[in-house]
Formats: sequence, structure tokens, C-alpha cells
Amino acid sequence: MSDSPERISLAGRLRNNFLTGLIICAPLAITIWLTFTFIDWADSWVTPYIPQRYDPQYYLDVAIPGTGLLIAVLLITIVGFLGKNLIGRSIVNFGESILHRMPLVRTIYRSVKQILETVLKEQSTSFKKCGLIEFPSPGMWALVFISGDAQGEIAAKLNADGEEMIGVFLPPTPVPTAGFLMFVPRSKVIMLDMTPEEGARLLISGGLIAPEYKPQGQPVPALVAPIRPAGT
Repeated sequence: MSDSPERISLAGRLRNNFLTGLIICAPLAITIWLTFTFIDWADSWVTPYIPQRYDPQYYLDVAIPGTGLLIAVLLITIVGFLGKNLIGRSIVNFGESILHRMPLVRTIYRSVKQILETVLKEQSTSFKKCGLIEFPSPGMWALVFISGDAQGEIAAKLNADGEEMIGVFLPPTPVPTAGFLMFVPRSKVIMLDMTPEEGARLLISGGLIAPEYKPQGQPVPALVAPIRPAGT
């Protein structure tokens, strides 16, 4: 019976070591797998359209991961550079005028372009803040991403009473790829200090990974406990 606690302690240490190793290795392995999966996906789309005389794999006779992705990035950068000058802008406008004449294609093109311009625009304030709203009933709070002030007809109709309305996006847990777009009074939203990335991690983990919060003005706790006099 004297060996039982020691055996339990050894088993506990092995279990803790395994869990620690799993926490270290699993995110690294998943990140590497996702990275190479994305590279292979990009290569499968771009590499078949590369002329053979310009393909490095033809001369080396060895598959080089990332060749298609690198070429795609270079081409996109060149197109962006050309699209800024007068001639390139004229070509882009001509191509868009053709797309705008196609009933179904123009709807898809305008929607995708508007989404990308909103997301990639440097001055955009979309999803740069997180907040809390009472949902689905009073006393129950849900995490939302702030998309911006209500605009256009929505602002004209909802702001008629003088209450400023803002748009919020309420995603589900644990996959925040869909959700509800709602317009609520600004006074009903509790703004948070956490970043959208921290809010996304909180949602994906189901509340298990909460960002560290340090209230402004609160002193930093001491790393070493103060030494108390003997007898106290």
C-alpha cells in the first residue's frame, strides 16, 4: 500500500506532461497543416495556368510548394499598381461597364466588391470594436461586433426620434461565420476594451478563452508578496 501514492503521483505527472505537450504541439501542427493546405489550394488554382517556360518546376523537375501562391501575389500586386494610373483605371472602368450590363453577374460583382472595399479599406471602422447588448431577453447579454453607425434610409427612419442607432453583428458560437445584423440604440450597447480578435477567440472557445482585463487606473499587483513582521 505504500507504493500506491507514488504510483498515482507518477501517473498524474505523466498525464500532466502529456496534456502540456498536447497544448504545445496541437496548435503548431494545426497551423502548419492549415498553412500547407492553403498553399496547395492556391497552387492548384494558379500553377496550371503558368506557361511551361516560366514554371520553375519544369527546369528543376521538383515540386516547389508556394510557387503558384507567390506568382498570384505578384500578379495581384502588379494589377493593383497598374490600376492606380490613368490607363489602368480606364481599362478597369471599361471592364466594369461590361460586367454592369450582365443582369446576374453585375449583382454578384457589386456585392463582392462592396464587401471587399469595406473590409480592406484602411479608414474603415468596421468590426474594430466589441460590445454587449441585452439579447435574447433583458438580463441576458450577448457579445457583438460593432459594424458602424446606421446610414442611408435606415438612419433616416430609425434616427427620427433623436436616438442614434448603430449596427451590430451578433455571431453564433462556436463558428462565427454567420449571425444577425441588428440596429440598436447606441445607449443600449456596452462598449468593451477587447479587440475583435480577442472577441472572436472568446466566441470560438465558448467562453473558455477570456482575454485578460486590466482596468485603467488599477495598480499592477506586486509579483512578490510583502514580508510581514514576525508575530502578525
